[in-house]
Amino acid sequence: MNLHQFRFVQEAARRNLNLTETAKALFTSQPGVSKAILELEEELGVDIFSRHGKRLRSITEPGQQVLAAIETIMREVGNLKRIGEEYSKQDTGNLSIATTHTQARYVLPGPVMQLRKQLPLVRVSLHQGTPDQVVRMLLDDSADVGLATESLADVPGLISLPCYEWQHVMVVPPAHPLARVERISLEQLALEPLVSYHSSVAGRSRIDRAFAARQLTPTIALDAIDSDVIKTYVRLGLGVGIVAEMAMREDTPGSDLVARPLGHLFGQNVTRIAFKRGAYLRNYVYTFAELLSDRLNRHLLERAMHGHADDFSL
Repeated sequence: MNLHQFRFVQEAARRNLNLTETAKALFTSQPGVSKAILELEEELGVDIFSRHGKRLRSITEPGQQVLAAIETIMREVGNLKRIGEEYSKQDTGNLSIATTHTQARYVLPGPVMQLRKQLPLVRVSLHQGTPDQVVRMLLDDSADVGLATESLADVPGLISLPCYEWQHVMVVPPAHPLARVERISLEQLALEPLVSYHSSVAGRSRIDRAFAARQLTPTIALDAIDSDVIKTYVRLGLGVGIVAEMAMREDTPGSDLVARPLGHLFGQNVTRIAFKRGAYLRNYVYTFAELLSDRLNRHLLERAMHGHADDFSL
């Protein structure tokens, strides 16, 4: 058995047992993938996949255990490579960060700029997506670090820690009647067309639960994953905006939007930082985490990666 066979089996499982897509992803031929999988099954003496003709139909019970073992082996192979890179090229490499638009636009610029000043040989790659896509990029080893408010807690295969808290704010043009109200109520918001986040991002679930608990049905005029898009449509008069407070940091008094805090209605949201369980973290990953939040340090992250993530909370 060899690593090529392991990669073929692993990728086939990831590609929903589609050998054509597996071959494309691995830049090889479909017959080559089929042959490698069959040879591994013959050597192990078990069927990893059940078949219908030449097509893979499902993963067998022993196949599930084989896949779990392969995941461990491939993760450790990746760690070996990173260890070699770590000691052959100190503080150089590529830091890949998977995050949402709001985090990339309003939270990460400062820490990324500080990281580049401290470690100018580290290149940073930002991958923006929904929280579910952030999870997938971490599990697929497309990213070293994940940052999001939704989806990162309690994901098998990930270690995540709370990073910082934030609240939602209402945003309206200065001429809007609600701009003169200091403490907004749910009933007032329920009477307005709302422009806010898609249900998968930026704490939207808290907003929905708060309205449901009061048996109120808000009118959603538009939802989006991008804070800047929400603010644009608020400026156009489409409705009252609800955005993360960090999306208003650059808006000063006298600007074209007025913000009012909504933490008393929707509570506090927690943004989490996440890593793939068992991954080897290079020096610059620890440095980035420390720059991101004063709650994070190398000792804490090392404890979390070794199974003590529950010891830390906001």
